[in-house]
Amino acid sequence: MRQLSELDASFLYLESETAPMHIGGVYLFDARERDEPLAFSTFVDYLRSRLHVVPQFRQRLKEIPLRLGRPYWIDDPDFSIERHLAYVNLGENGQAGSLMGLASRILEEPLKRDRPLWHITFVDGFQLDEDDPGRRSFALIVKLHHAAIDAFSGEEIMGKLLEYTPSARPIEQPRPWTPRPEPSEERVMLQAGANLLRKPLQMTSLAVNAAEATARGLIQRQMRKLPLPFPFFSAPHSPFNRQITANRQLVSTSLDLARLKAVKATLGNVTLNDVVLGLCAETLRRYLANHDVRTDRSLVAMTPISVRSSSLRKATGNQMSAMLLDLATREPDPAKRIYRIHWNAVESEPYREAIAADRLTELLPSTMLALSARLYSELQIAQRYQPVFNLPITNVPGPQVPLYLQGARLVRQFNSAPLFDSLGLVIVAVSYQGSLTVNFTLCPDVVADGDSLTGLLQDSLYAIEAAAITLTPESEGPDYHPDNHKTLTDEALTLMEGTLRKVFKNFRN
Repeated sequence: MRQLSELDASFLYLESETAPMHIGGVYLFDARERDEPLAFSTFVDYLRSRLHVVPQFRQRLKEIPLRLGRPYWIDDPDFSIERHLAYVNLGENGQAGSLMGLASRILEEPLKRDRPLWHITFVDGFQLDEDDPGRRSFALIVKLHHAAIDAFSGEEIMGKLLEYTPSARPIEQPRPWTPRPEPSEERVMLQAGANLLRKPLQMTSLAVNAAEATARGLIQRQMRKLPLPFPFFSAPHSPFNRQITANRQLVSTSLDLARLKAVKATLGNVTLNDVVLGLCAETLRRYLANHDVRTDRSLVAMTPISVRSSSLRKATGNQMSAMLLDLATREPDPAKRIYRIHWNAVESEPYREAIAADRLTELLPSTMLALSARLYSELQIAQRYQPVFNLPITNVPGPQVPLYLQGARLVRQFNSAPLFDSLGLVIVAVSYQGSLTVNFTLCPDVVADGDSLTGLLQDSLYAIEAAAITLTPESEGPDYHPDNHKTLTDEALTLMEGTLRKVFKNFRN
């Protein structure tokens, strides 16, 4: 059995009815080059033959009683692939709009905890365009829990499940899989006891979770008495930072990656990621302007950074660093803004102090971190004071060569990320085969008129291209020093840790 890391476990404890913590994907396949449509039964056989490349597809959670420790991944003795698959035929409604509506409804539902944390819906009858009269294309709607993967490892997993050749390979069944015996309750409890001796701070976490209903009320009263480090909550108010509901909407659009690379080449001394962040910033600025929202400070994004290249100990799980980044939305020139984002993200001292996300979970056990996050929501700190950040933005580089599934070519993919209370919008950008798809996962009850984001994104790229051409070297402003740049530094974490320790100390008293 393999124990979840603190960071992985925190995504389990953060999950609620209105905030399922899974990463989603919608993958569109063109099967017109096949001799016949891909049957659902063929897909099931194909997927069954590939399960061994991702062991967690057949592993479920083993919870420890009373949350004495983090759960373990164990082989599921009752594993059945049929419990993780569904079939939908769109019939006469097989257009992109109906597919995205179906995906939004599926992504609203949490994954069931009594089985491995993934699910795939095979959507038949999907029509890519008017040249697909026979509806020979199909789509996959995929859900993978954030406790098992991050956005970067999710792309790696899909790469393992698909093929790099258009020729459909024979489906070879590996040798029968035999689950390893489930660990006994005695072994689990002994291991939990040993872990508690090594990390006594988890005893506090246990005390909180053993009487969570009572603890929550007590801690709320104590937090209201304490001087919270509100300078850390420095992002401006925005319509994105309000209480969410269970409703979800996935809005996506694709851009020619060459256009963004041309902007990078025109500006010089910036990265492609800077350009993507600048594109998102301009889109958000236009959205706020269209809804008559004015902010006195620039929006702040949380940008995950993969550390997978320097930490190859495991193929899945969450291996990320995190940084709070000033998006310079108060800068009116969209090209100059990219230079400012570059300075904020690369050349500033706070960037060099940006820390790994698991540093936070080393300071605070995952159960305590999750309870603190729920209190952050229930006390409405983002509304009453100011949010820590306005939204997450993730840029995931994908393969630039075509991928296939039994001869059907992957033509497009859309990706979603989990929302959390007071975070009603997440942006995930994924590149594939010369295109960049920008995905907006949003709660429509918080972010109104979400469909307008696709047009605003296209307009923003035109505006950046025009501004980049007219920008003179003298106006680049490489010496820009923002006044209110905030980054997730060790100093800020220490301050937050001290406050939370006071909270739980008062609770124990």
